[in-house]
Amino acid sequence: MENALLVETKPIRNYHSSIFGKLEIQKKKKSLTINPNENHSPPPLIKIHHNHQPPTQPNHSTFLIFFFFFSSQKENIKKKMSSFFFLSFLLFITLSSAAQHHHSPKKPPSLAATSAIQQLCSATHFPQQCESTLSQSNLPPNPTTLQLIQASIATTSTNLATAQTMIQSLLAASKDSVNRTVAANTCLEVLHNSNYRISLANASLPRANTKDARAYLSAALSYTYDCWNNLKYANDTKQVGETMSFLDSLSALTSNALSLAFNYDAFGDETASWKPPATERDGYWEQSGAGPVSEVKFPDKANADVTVCKGSESGCVSTVQEAINKAPDGVNGNGGKRFVIYIKEGVYEESVRVPLEKRNVVLLGDGMGKTVITASGEAGQPGRTTYNSATVAVLGDGFMAKDLTIQNTAGPVAHQAVALRLDSDLSIIENCEFLGHQDTLYAHSLRQFYKSCRIVGNVDFIFGNSAAVFQDCEILVCPRGVKPEHGESNAITAHGRTDPAQATGFVFQNCLINGTEEYMAMYHSNPKVHKNFLGRPWKMYSRTVFIHSTFEAIVTPQGWSPWDGDFALKTLYYGEFENSGPGSDLSQRVPWSSKIPAEHVLTYSAQNFIQGNEWITSSKLSSQGGNKSNNRISKHQ
Repeated sequence: MENALLVETKPIRNYHSSIFGKLEIQKKKKSLTINPNENHSPPPLIKIHHNHQPPTQPNHSTFLIFFFFFSSQKENIKKKMSSFFFLSFLLFITLSSAAQHHHSPKKPPSLAATSAIQQLCSATHFPQQCESTLSQSNLPPNPTTLQLIQASIATTSTNLATAQTMIQSLLAASKDSVNRTVAANTCLEVLHNSNYRISLANASLPRANTKDARAYLSAALSYTYDCWNNLKYANDTKQVGETMSFLDSLSALTSNALSLAFNYDAFGDETASWKPPATERDGYWEQSGAGPVSEVKFPDKANADVTVCKGSESGCVSTVQEAINKAPDGVNGNGGKRFVIYIKEGVYEESVRVPLEKRNVVLLGDGMGKTVITASGEAGQPGRTTYNSATVAVLGDGFMAKDLTIQNTAGPVAHQAVALRLDSDLSIIENCEFLGHQDTLYAHSLRQFYKSCRIVGNVDFIFGNSAAVFQDCEILVCPRGVKPEHGESNAITAHGRTDPAQATGFVFQNCLINGTEEYMAMYHSNPKVHKNFLGRPWKMYSRTVFIHSTFEAIVTPQGWSPWDGDFALKTLYYGEFENSGPGSDLSQRVPWSSKIPAEHVLTYSAQNFIQGNEWITSSKLSSQGGNKSNNRISKHQ
């Protein structure tokens, strides 16, 4: 699942003492896991950084850090999880460094500003830090709600810049360590992406694009955690520990900004109604409604900008990466038009990367199984993580792909091995096939739409923290391990939402859940030893729903699997609505799963959940996302 670096031979000393690290649950559910290094910690309880303007060159001894309990949890959850969580206070103050970085005192906020700050910050998970940072911001005497939110975002951005500087310093000091070098490079990539998303969020709010702002801040929070988690597996120096501590602080700042955006989207300027973000389990449902649909269509491959082919055919390039490199950079690259790459039939053995700067890239193949992009990266290889094991990884927004296969051939006994990792906002994938075993599809972040796709794997093979809608897709379990006939327990999904304000989740509409032909032959020979669950909670606020889908017999009657003990069972949301097939009977479902109320099922339509009416053509959307489609896909019996 998460980034699992191949540990170096020398012992690793843990230099980081934050609650982030103390909350790691070290034992695994062996029946569901291959890699012992995989993380499955609860979401972070984050240390608080009170310096509003951190120095350009960070001096780590100047950080004033507090640990606060994750205040959004209900009291009974706190008591239940007391064996995991505890309250700690650490203070690092050096008088000399304070003198070196002395700032002239700012004029305190007016009484009106103070009252507004307290009102807004009561709706966050870290209200004391929220009040502290906003009180140190340059605010007018009577700040508007929007100005306060943007001040919170600005503080997050300032601290993010400091985190990037710290990571650069760490990278320069890590020439002797493959693990630290890989972790630092991954951090630089995800934090660069985070910086971009935060700037987009700040620009979206004045234009009343609150859904966009929430999507961007949700991703930014995920990327900060990704960086922290990468460093966790390379935590062998004091510098790494100090960097992780600062990332704790940055996560709290981002969480607060996200909570404010959540409430602004829900209640606008009616701040008296603001409260800490809640979920469906608390009885909170997003408002649903649909608007006009934009005309977004797949371009014709006859008009491709670049063609990729095998052999010596003239007029084309030989690798997919070479074609992507030809795409222009920037928002207005190629005149703001889509850059179309036609990949002719053939097997292309390569790892492909679409960087953040390459927007609106379109990959068009000749069909599933005909155009194949394949590689075999896995987390067990030296210096390799789940994040960078992907055969194809996409960061640039507006990505589209159609009529091709992407696979990872690391094999059934490998560690985490991703076929596609997708971080492209407003991405559309149609009639594509993703083949792998553990962690096949890493739907990592932002808004994604999958139509008529086939996804094959076994352990957590659809995972991540995106807002992804899957319509008319075929989800197939394949054999696992050296002797799969002896039995196994598989989880199809593992959604990774860490904060209730994150606008993320997996939605499956009109999909088929079954096994490959090879798996079904093995399953029918001894059904009792083969257990397949719809999902398990990778993180505290995991969210996955199935609507009008077909569950074949391989779906176990309990439906859903815990991750470890009672972790996340009171905070996740796993919902089902009007599914069919032998595996759809709800009578034996685990008590912590839910039947979606009919009056709220439209919450999960593509139009509402990922604002698909603004960027997905109506021909690709099931009617309101809640009505059954006549385009029922074929089944493997």
